[in-house]
Amino acid sequence: MKLSKYTALLIATLALPMLAAAQNAPKKPASRETVSAVPAWPTRAVKLLVGFPGGSTPDMAARTLAEPLSRALGQPVIVENRPGASGNIAADLAAKATDDHTLAVVINGNLTSAKMLYAKLPYDPAKDFTPISLLTTAPLVLVAPMNQPSGSDFFLAARNGGDKWNYGSVGNGSVGHLGMELLKSTAGNLGAVHVPYQGNPQVVTALLGGQIQMALVPPGIALPQIKAGKLKAIGLTSGRSALASEIPSLADAEVRNFNLEVWTALVGPAKLSKAAQTRLAQEVPRIIRDSDTRQKLFNQGWQAVGTSPEGLTSRIRSETAIMGGIITMRGIKIE
Repeated sequence: MKLSKYTALLIATLALPMLAAAQNAPKKPASRETVSAVPAWPTRAVKLLVGFPGGSTPDMAARTLAEPLSRALGQPVIVENRPGASGNIAADLAAKATDDHTLAVVINGNLTSAKMLYAKLPYDPAKDFTPISLLTTAPLVLVAPMNQPSGSDFFLAARNGGDKWNYGSVGNGSVGHLGMELLKSTAGNLGAVHVPYQGNPQVVTALLGGQIQMALVPPGIALPQIKAGKLKAIGLTSGRSALASEIPSLADAEVRNFNLEVWTALVGPAKLSKAAQTRLAQEVPRIIRDSDTRQKLFNQGWQAVGTSPEGLTSRIRSETAIMGGIITMRGIKIE
């Protein structure tokens, strides 16, 4: 049926207000599927790998983070200790993880000096990780058995002991190892021989048993032994610190221009999803800077930091240059 020109014009005129109303009507909210363009994370338990034994300072930092992080994420956060090779075993497992739910709490050496020390390191610190946050820092404490002298007399005894003296660390390439090599030259060509251990608890046991004569360990490990009268504090590897206010600096024992810290960081594999990166970058610094967390870490001998990913990247870059100088100066290489 054909419409007359008049009828068609009338229909068009009546339809215009309806079309305008439809165009100006409020739009329906996007469906749940549209809003969720960025996938939720995490969807299951998150694993925190630690390359040192239970009771070690990296382990304590990881466990202090795990509980509040679990509450924030709404999923379990499980700490798994995989000790060995100065933390490089756990670091390598984290670098190669593909489940998007495996992270690692690592120490300085895993991200700075390891590449320069190990010709066959199974991961590349510069390429295989997603930096998340610098968690904690602390000076180290030079400790010795109680039968050793204090202050500058200790270093005189150490020089006289030559290579009959031993020192311990948590492994080849660790800050305790490289720091002691720097100290050996700074304090007057000490000859002490390096003995690596799986973790600081084992270093302390060796000190108490007389197998080694000195070690650089974090305050959280050193202070209980010092307060119990089992180990002697020779000095801090930095200026005086609120973490160990009763311990003098090594400068007081006539060791000048020596400054060194140990730290822990949270990293994920290089292919960690953007959803995970974004969530962790929001939650982890907030948790670490929380007053309760700060106090818990302080009681363990850690200074809480909680940086952005960029802050951790900057620390890695600057310390890699420092550690590279020590490694080159002392000609250190690990097979």
